[in-house]
Amino acid sequence: MLNRYTWRTGVLEGALWIVAAVFFAVPLYLLINVALTPSTERGSGFALPDRIAWENFSNAWINGNLPQAFLTSVMIAAVTVVVVVVFSAMAAYPLSRITRTWSTTAFAYFVAGIIVPGGLGMIPLYLLMRDAGLLGTVLPLLIIYVGGGMSFNILLYTIFLRALPREYEEAARIDGARPLRIFWSVVFPLLRPVTGTIVVLQLIGVYNDFFTPLLYLGGSDYTTIPLALKDFSSQYFTDWGAIFAGLIMAMVPVLVFYLTLQKHVIRGFAGGLKG
Repeated sequence: MLNRYTWRTGVLEGALWIVAAVFFAVPLYLLINVALTPSTERGSGFALPDRIAWENFSNAWINGNLPQAFLTSVMIAAVTVVVVVVFSAMAAYPLSRITRTWSTTAFAYFVAGIIVPGGLGMIPLYLLMRDAGLLGTVLPLLIIYVGGGMSFNILLYTIFLRALPREYEEAARIDGARPLRIFWSVVFPLLRPVTGTIVVLQLIGVYNDFFTPLLYLGGSDYTTIPLALKDFSSQYFTDWGAIFAGLIMAMVPVLVFYLTLQKHVIRGFAGGLKG
């Protein structure tokens, strides 16, 4: 009876894995297939092209000005990630170690930012940036991305810090280390799992964002990857081959980066220090 139950469970589990693999494989197949289909060829996306159109990649790279778009997107994402990690970790440390009333109130204030819809401040923020003369620059993007990411990341850091043992901090304090030295030399290295999670989530969110750059960089010399790919679509014609080829080229760096940090991402969500 047990063997029959185990066999049925294994078959069901295998079937579920096959279904999940199909769900992931079909979009990937469509992405690659359309990217290799000539722009003049019309099809459903599932049929194989008559010939492989490698020129879609060169078209997207050159005519879409992807090198400059890559540079802008990576610069914005990198600066955002560094600032968010540093300030979120430094803010979460006292919130997790101090148990006074003001600490609890400050933590609730930061967490409340998660439930506030970002769209509520869209128009006031735009008018503020316009009056400050910042439209057409990357500074509004950095301000919005950093401010928008602080609440959730402070929550993650605080929860993770509360689970950390304090013996190392107490030993460093006995040796005469000051709080700032204790944080950077002892505490912050222990935050690598949750830091990896925050880095990946923040990077993907900023790297793939379309609406915010469209709102603040429209008409300027700066462009991000989503904005660059948008130029291949117009009222009368959409070059799907170039768009999908550009998506593949834009996806590769993020995919490699994620696969490199996936262990830290899993550990960060688990909230543990195993491994």
